[in-house]
Amino acid sequence: MDTEAVRSFVRAAELGQLRHAADELGVTQQAVSKRIAALERELGVRLFTRTARGVELTLDGQALLPHARSIVAGAERALAAIRPGSRALRIDVLGLRSAQAVLLHDYWRSRPGTDLDVVTLRVDDPREAAAAVRAGDLDASFRSVTDPAALPVDVRMIHAFDSPLELLVGPRHPLAAARTLTPDRLRGHRIWVPGIAPGSEWAEFYDELATTFDLRVDAAGPNFGNEVLLDILADSADVATLVGSRDRYLWPALHDLRRIPVVDPTLAYPLSLLLRRSHPHPGLRAVVDHFGGLAPLAGRIWRPSWAPTPGRTDLTPPPAAPAAP
Repeated sequence: MDTEAVRSFVRAAELGQLRHAADELGVTQQAVSKRIAALERELGVRLFTRTARGVELTLDGQALLPHARSIVAGAERALAAIRPGSRALRIDVLGLRSAQAVLLHDYWRSRPGTDLDVVTLRVDDPREAAAAVRAGDLDASFRSVTDPAALPVDVRMIHAFDSPLELLVGPRHPLAAARTLTPDRLRGHRIWVPGIAPGSEWAEFYDELATTFDLRVDAAGPNFGNEVLLDILADSADVATLVGSRDRYLWPALHDLRRIPVVDPTLAYPLSLLLRRSHPHPGLRAVVDHFGGLAPLAGRIWRPSWAPTPGRTDLTPPPAAPAAP
């Protein structure tokens, strides 16, 4: 199976448009279309149906997607395993439009000579990311293992930065005119976060958030991607969602969506880094310092109980044990 065709299928499925997949893969839309057509011929099934909005998965496409993600992740790990000793700093992010990727791009722009390899593992269980760090497939991963007992002994989790949350609503929502909102004002409103994977860090985050502030967080339905979610928000008078202030979302101007900061307290989603305890990649120190130099959040802040404590982290490998006499 052509791994580039599989990769094109995965990105098209996640983004919903061949053009967006081509932009992220650095190829033409025609190349992505040809790869997917070749994959469909090889498998003997249709993977997508074309719509006015882009592409949607068929039932066969939905069945293939999780396995295709594993194939892409396996190919990336295989390449990492044979890369020469002097290699790029390899960091896993949740998505290429996430705050993690945005800030990593800012870091790279400030140091354009940095050899940086940004990847997306496409796994929901943070223990899988921790295992990839432990195995050396990754130098670091932007994940949080919320249960300390589940973290491998040779992998550590450190605070990277906090992402303050904003309420994202359409123009007809009753809170659309607010300039800021307190968590109390969110009570009773439907906060829709579709496709929350059980056991993921965001499942733990939203469970604790809902319990602490008595919020109605609705995880019903599969996640059909950001474009579908944004379309629904634009047309709805009662559905809202929460997004990170640094996350990138693009929508048509006619949607007229509003991002409203949540304050007093600020709801902070803690972004953590998983890395090896011993002999971390030497390039990680500058990345961690870059995040540590971000302006701290002002005012009262709420973080979940499992969030690592902010502060400078010593990445120096521990000293070797003394030799036996």
